[in-house]
Amino acid sequence: MIRVLIVDDHAVVREGLRTFLELQDDVEVIAEAADGEEAVESAQKLSPDVILMDLVMPKLDGVAAMRRLHDLLPDARVIVLTSFLDEDRLLPAIQAGAAGYLLKNAEPAELARAIRAAHAGEAIIDPTAAARLVRAIADVPTPSASDPDRLTRREHEVLELIARGQSNKRIAFALGISEKTVKTHVGHVLAKLDVTDRTQAALLAVREGLVSESGPRS
Repeated sequence: MIRVLIVDDHAVVREGLRTFLELQDDVEVIAEAADGEEAVESAQKLSPDVILMDLVMPKLDGVAAMRRLHDLLPDARVIVLTSFLDEDRLLPAIQAGAAGYLLKNAEPAELARAIRAAHAGEAIIDPTAAARLVRAIADVPTPSASDPDRLTRREHEVLELIARGQSNKRIAFALGISEKTVKTHVGHVLAKLDVTDRTQAALLAVREGLVSESGPRS
């Protein structure tokens, strides 16, 4: 079971999310929180697998809560679920370690898929949010992923497929290697690029122009 903590300052939103998630065979809602401080406290006590996090809340907002959680519970996966698409909130959320970014008008099936993806170590970002995020980071200095001394050819291939939203299983199939080997390459890529998750690695790959029309380099 994927243990989920719902964080939102609106009771009706929390109730709606709980009602939907309780219909999923592999998801268990273990708690709810109405603000960032309560979210951090609950997460410390219960160690949820995935946290659905609103951004605008009293006492402690979503980004600040994610920063605390990153230090206290580095294995927790946080999916931002918000009504906001502005870069002032989007970019800090990703930098704080969000494992996904969805709008509250997302289809229920998309939310369920995002939860399962986050639990599997992957990330789903609303397409509109992703487009804005790419624009937002265009002028942000980052390590150069295109430096041949930083990544091996195979790591470049893995990074490009990450940027295309491929799961480890699909990357393994595309490159003809084992899923365990893919996980090892992903770990090396994140470490060499000094990023914390696949989402940040993907954004860096887009910024550096590593996504080609013809697919991974041969």
